Formats: sequence, C-alpha cells, structure tokens
Amino acid sequence: MNQNASAELLTEPPVQIEHMRVMIVSDAAPERNGVGAYYQDLIQYLKPKVAELEIICPIIQANGRWQGGLNVPLPGDTTQKFLIPNFLKIKRQIKAFAPDIVIVPTPGLIGLAGAYQGRKQGAIVLLGFHTWFEKLADMYWGRIEGSLNRAYFWVSNKLLFRWSDVVVANSDEMVQIANDFGSKKSYRVGTPVAFDFINRPQPEPACRIEKVLFAGRLAAEKNLPAIVEAARAHPDLIFSISGDGPERQLIETAAKTLPNLNYLGWLNRSDLLAQLDQHDCLVLPSHVESFGTVALEAMSRGRLTVVSHNCGICQWPKLKNGLFVVEPESSLATTLATLRGMDEKLLQQRADTARAAACELNDWSMGMWYSLLDALVKK
Repeated sequence: MNQNASAELLTEPPVQIEHMRVMIVSDAAPERNGVGAYYQDLIQYLKPKVAELEIICPIIQANGRWQGGLNVPLPGDTTQKFLIPNFLKIKRQIKAFAPDIVIVPTPGLIGLAGAYQGRKQGAIVLLGFHTWFEKLADMYWGRIEGSLNRAYFWVSNKLLFRWSDVVVANSDEMVQIANDFGSKKSYRVGTPVAFDFINRPQPEPACRIEKVLFAGRLAAEKNLPAIVEAARAHPDLIFSISGDGPERQLIETAAKTLPNLNYLGWLNRSDLLAQLDQHDCLVLPSHVESFGTVALEAMSRGRLTVVSHNCGICQWPKLKNGLFVVEPESSLATTLATLRGMDEKLLQQRADTARAAACELNDWSMGMWYSLLDALVKK
C-alpha cells in the first residue's frame, strides 16, 4: 500500500482481520474530546469484525472523577487531566491480551506505555497522529510552561514515531507533519461516524437558519468569541453552546448578557445527536482544528454546517462541497448573514449534499481501515 494511497472501498473486511487481536491504548477518555470520540466510533465498527478488541483508557466516573491513574489537571485547562498510569498494570494487560496490533492515538504516558509494551510484546504498533499539540502551546501556556510542554511533546512524539510501525492521520497536513517527524509509513485515513448518527431516522431537512449550535471543547483554539460576536450581530437567531473547558466562564458570562445565547453544558453523544436534530446549523469557527469530527456528525444529520478555513475537514473535497466555509477575510457573523439570504432550496440541497458526503466518507473510512489492518497482518 503506498503512502497517502486511497483504499479500494471494502463494504466487508478482509478475511484475515477476523483472526486479529486489536488493542487500543489511549490517554483520551471516551467521548471527552475528538480523539476519544474517534476511537469509540471506530470500535463500533471494528469490534464485530475482529477476533478480539480491548481498550485501555481513562474512565470519567459519574461524579466527574477520572479513573485510570494518578491524575493532575493540565496547565491551562483543568477540565483535562494528565494521567500517570500504573505502568506495571498496563504491561500485564498487554501481555495477557497478546495483541496482533496495538493502536496508540495519544502522546501521553498511557500512550507511550502502550507503544513501548506493544513493541516489546512483538505486536504491530499503529500510531494515530491526530493533534499537533505544539501548535496549541502558545494558546494555553506562558513562555516557561509552553517551552516545557513543547519539549515534552517533542520527546514523546520522537519516541512514538520510533516505536511505531505505521502512522495514520486524518488530514494531508498531519500526514506531512508525520513524515517530517520521521514516520516510517504514513497514511491518511477518514473519520468514521457513530452508527446512530448515520442510521437514526433523519429530522426535517434544514432549509433555513433559526437555531445555531456549537459543540466542542470550550478552549482558545475554537475561537468562541466569534460565536458570541455572531450572536450579538443576529439577535433574532438562537445560539446554543455545549461543551466544557478553560473558557467556560467566558461563555457563561455571555449567556447571561445575551438573551439569544444559551449554554447547554457538556453533552454526551446521545444528547449531542438530539441537539443537532433540534438545530438548523452547526458552527465550528476554530483557529486550529486537525479535522472537526462534530462538523462531520452535523453533516450526517443533514444540518447546515459552517466551519473556518482552518478546519482539516476542508481538505476533503467531497466534504467541502457540503460545507459553508468562513474564509480568512470574512467572519462567522458575515457568513451566517450570507446564508440567511440564500434560497431555501439551495440550502436544503447543500444539506442533502453534506449528508450524502458524510455517509460516503464513513464507508470509505472503514474500507481504508479494513485494508490497512489487512495489509499489516500480512506483513
């Protein structure tokens, strides 16, 4: 398989992966961020097709406490945790499971332990390279903290790339960064969409904009002030923001002063699906966004979807045809004004295009994963 090659679409996985034992070792809690959601969705499709699949990752309990190791709040974002795991326990779990492939999607200590132990046990190590943390350093940390964190991620990535056999990323930019960092083999893979988002009956088609939703981490890279500005510019639209993060106070304060802005708190995937169906439009005006899974989820529900040009999802031409993109010289408020002036039939056509593109990408993505795992198991 050539680097960056597109897989032939496989509606069913190759026979070889039916005997495969797959373990995912991740620092990301399920559903808590884009990486956590990505691998929860991937598990939905892979688990029935392989012999065995297990995941080692933190769990967030009902009381909000993190389970999975000694944890400390991340500098600049106390809603995220840096976990120091029980390395001996991870070693025992991997040895007992005897995986053929270990998938590591994060550069934290859990991911490092997974990559090291997977390689030591003779498994193929597949690194999921989804976030270029160094690019976020200046948004979260001061000069000293930023330098320390950049140094950590530099060392962590060097080790992960050394221990991994293959790297996957979901944008051309991230593939190129992986290649520059010394990846042995890098492939662009698509993003699966959770089964319910694809298969649950569709809501009424979106053909006008009355209710606008943002869902994601409340953090600097998401450009939340652009949403507040848009709410001020369009007082006759209802804006809802869901999520949690270091800029939660900013949103809660804005929601108290703007009658058309609501803060929904953090939503699990089921509640997020319900909110998407209740809104006409999803916005993602991020400064930095490796892909933008929530935009793909909105497209799968036939919602009008507005993203910034910084979102990696724009690098997928078929998906871009179903998106409205906020260009560098424009703003979210201006883009929404343009959409509001468009013919309803044109808006519905765009929403239909978005839905079809999201479903097609989901099939392609799983075809790519099946092909990649098949190629690795034949090595």
